[in-house]
Amino acid sequence: MLQRVLVWDVPTRVFHWTLALSFAGAYLTAESERYRDIHVALGYLMLGMIGFRLVWGFAGTAYARFGSFLYKPSAVVGYVRSLFSPQPEHHVGHNPAGGVAIFLLLALGLLLGTSGVLLYWELGDEDLFEELHEISANLMLAVVVVHVAGVLVSSVLHKENLVRAMFTGYKQAANAVSIPRAYAWLGVVMALLSVAFLIIYLGIL
Repeated sequence: MLQRVLVWDVPTRVFHWTLALSFAGAYLTAESERYRDIHVALGYLMLGMIGFRLVWGFAGTAYARFGSFLYKPSAVVGYVRSLFSPQPEHHVGHNPAGGVAIFLLLALGLLLGTSGVLLYWELGDEDLFEELHEISANLMLAVVVVHVAGVLVSSVLHKENLVRAMFTGYKQAANAVSIPRAYAWLGVVMALLSVAFLIIYLGIL
């Protein structure tokens, strides 16, 4: 019997949506000198979020920890194959394909942000960092597109709204245990610090 299970803590949800918005905003402002400060600010914010997620991947709640979605290649292949079967595999947390996407996004985001900082501060080979920055941005966009497509496919096949779950933190599952704490206070602190950083950096007030 399906039960309402708390899967995603608040910091994980704040990270997810802040990363998505900061990457989208930075990508859209990348070619405009007029919006350069916004591009840089969002890049810093993205790097900060990735730094938090690397820590939370070890210190966070059960479904947020890297160990919960670090699968062998054979498990990833098996999961993808199951999507074409009458009974696709179902996972309460990140499924194997989603786990791969998360690791790729973190790695590419780290490369993207680091190359951007080095480029902005003119530290090292400008041509190299500019090439790395552009390539990593386009690769990250490709992973995002595949990830979103995978979320939509999984939502249809499993008859669950994964997008809504990343807003509410809850999923419907059988034989699963809710995380004991949502750490709402930490999520609120993250959101407030993110807004405060953008306001101060961009001189909005």
